[in-house]
Amino acid sequence: MPARQRRSLRLAHYDYTQAGAYFITLCAFQRELSFGEIVSGEMRLSKAGQIAAAEWERSAIVRPNVALDVFVVMPNHLHGIIVLMDTPVGATRRSTVDVPSTVGAHSRAPLHRPPRSLGSFVAGFKSAVTKRINALRGTPGRPVWQRNYYEHVIRDEHDLARIREYIAGNPARWAEDEDNPARRAA
Repeated sequence: MPARQRRSLRLAHYDYTQAGAYFITLCAFQRELSFGEIVSGEMRLSKAGQIAAAEWERSAIVRPNVALDVFVVMPNHLHGIIVLMDTPVGATRRSTVDVPSTVGAHSRAPLHRPPRSLGSFVAGFKSAVTKRINALRGTPGRPVWQRNYYEHVIRDEHDLARIREYIAGNPARWAEDEDNPARRAA
């Protein structure tokens, strides 16, 4: 989805612990091109991008209430679909499932993240990726991700199919992507 359609961060009064499919976008700190580059319409992952992809894949193993669907690591962001399940799915690495029916962000902004929620998933994923990337580059404590994330609750099969297509085609559209610094500079 173009960035203008990703502006909303959370639906007021929505329960992000309930089972369902969610489309999320996570952006690299200061939109740095940390995760690789697009060459001839295909994503070539850097070591940091490989870490992000590996941790995404690992998510369904370490979080038994999560099933994964399609995702793509881009040069400075990640798009993916996760499915929160009512019952654990074990070590399932990919979802073939249709859409099923107090931690501080920083010292001044306490935030309640219920366990097994979308926010809890994102926080755990970002933390794991950040630790591994900082260990790789010898930069403990350096941010890897922008604070927060974009999300969209997937409402039906049509919505799911449209988002899957968007994610799959994202690398081919990099030249027009609002997150592409070369586009912004032009």
